[in-house]
Amino acid sequence: MEADTTTLTAEQVAQEQLEGWTFDTSGDVDSILVRVETGDFVTGLALVNAIGAKAEEANHHPDIDLRYPYVEIRLSSHDAGGVTSRDVAMAKVINGLSAESSL
Repeated sequence: MEADTTTLTAEQVAQEQLEGWTFDTSGDVDSILVRVETGDFVTGLALVNAIGAKAEEANHHPDIDLRYPYVEIRLSSHDAGGVTSRDVAMAKVINGLSAESSL
């Protein structure tokens, strides 16, 4: 199956109602970005590990910045030069992982 490389606009991403995510145009390519307040480093590390496992399964890897007391996650499809449906799907997975962790 070929990857969808159709880029999405900010409006199209907004229609997905991704809680906490913002559309960012400040980098080389458009991306979506979320900051998850984890409260402590250990909780953040657990979230990063869970995201890493799901990203491997999907073969779609986010940029992750682990800090005390938050994790910042950025998604874009480099092969498409912007945000695609793959990023939206991964954002939904990440939101689910955050909710499961009671963050």
